Amino acid sequence: MKSAASFSIGIVLLLAGPLSAAEPPALPLKISINRRHLADQKDQPFLIHGDAPWSIITGVSKQEADRYLEDRRKKGFNSIIVNLIEHKYNGPVNREGEGPFTIPGDFATPNEKYFAHADWVLRKAAEKDIVVFLFPMYLGSSGGDGDAGWYQEALLNGFAKCRQYGRYVGRRYKDFANIVWVMGGDRNVGSAREATEAMAGGIRGADPNHLFTAHAAPEFSTMDEYGFAGLDVNATYTYGVVHRMLLRDYNRKPVMPFFLSESTYEGEHNASPIQIRRQAYWAMLCGAAGQFIGNRPIWGFYPGWESALDSEGSRGMVHLRVLFLSRPWQDLIPDQTHQVLVDGVGEFRGLDYAGAARTADKRTLIVYMPTPRTVTVDMAEIAGSRARAWWFDPRGGGVKEEGEGATSGRRRFAPPGDGDWVLVVEDASLANKRPNGRE
Repeated sequence: MKSAASFSIGIVLLLAGPLSAAEPPALPLKISINRRHLADQKDQPFLIHGDAPWSIITGVSKQEADRYLEDRRKKGFNSIIVNLIEHKYNGPVNREGEGPFTIPGDFATPNEKYFAHADWVLRKAAEKDIVVFLFPMYLGSSGGDGDAGWYQEALLNGFAKCRQYGRYVGRRYKDFANIVWVMGGDRNVGSAREATEAMAGGIRGADPNHLFTAHAAPEFSTMDEYGFAGLDVNATYTYGVVHRMLLRDYNRKPVMPFFLSESTYEGEHNASPIQIRRQAYWAMLCGAAGQFIGNRPIWGFYPGWESALDSEGSRGMVHLRVLFLSRPWQDLIPDQTHQVLVDGVGEFRGLDYAGAARTADKRTLIVYMPTPRTVTVDMAEIAGSRARAWWFDPRGGGVKEEGEGATSGRRRFAPPGDGDWVLVVEDASLANKRPNGRE
């Protein structure tokens, strides 16, 4: 089999920039009617396509923050994860020399100068149509990095001061349309439950306009630990078998939209570029409302973060976004029982698992294969009298036609090169354009 690098005949490169013609979302976000994804105020589906610059409020200057945000806007990212107050990583003092509280650690003494800078960052993100998933009080890991967050301060401040601080930030940001509130942070709530609930209640009382989610410890989802906080959106956090945990959250009852909030970051844990891609594609094909990627040094704005802006991981997300926005992603239903993709699925407990999902009208099937193999599709499960198939290269955005065929019997498909590939099989009567703009 030829390598993807040497295969060029029939490949058309997709445009690398964001879809500039896309209408900006009407914020704030809300839950879709079917409760499977997020939507804007015009009921247009909102695909969470995110990055994790956790320390952008404290770690960089205004000029540097603008550079980061503009780069992500150009790459099509519409969501970011941010700590409103940073405890350890490039904090608690921002680049202007201001801390979040006039008395360090006292939640009852917010520093106006600090929060004025935070206002600037949030407004700059809004100018670029970027939604900020905002942590009012990142709790921090309970492991060896136990001083990373505000867990101990939450206990010391207690119910009343946490409620007061919640009201303060709720009032301050209630009219910032580009916010989703996030409680917790790399930790199950533990003894800080009362303080966390007080803060969430304070925010909600002052700000009824924004959605709430939370960030639990690794291998836990939001609803496992933070259901008490009146959450609107579930979030998946895992370094394990990512697709298994995603499907677990998809199958929860009652139905709640969920997203992949965190998995392995680029630049950490010896992550390969394909690992970053497969996590993201699994999220999209396991029913998530979207996903976030992360990168070290970007998340903490450590030395070298500027050169990491154009990493292979972020470039791959440009292609993922364009592919899914070219199709009705919000209607995809995971093929959990392998009714459509009947062979070549791979090991469900392994990293070669082929994620597959089909739209509710059965007219579009999308399959992501982390490793090359021949797969078999039951063509009778595709609507219409004939189906067309094509391959999408998640590394470079190329498209390779596979041709049309009858929607009967079973058909085998083999990718046109090494590496990971996406197979699209759809009703031939659809007028959908290829991701590169071709019919």
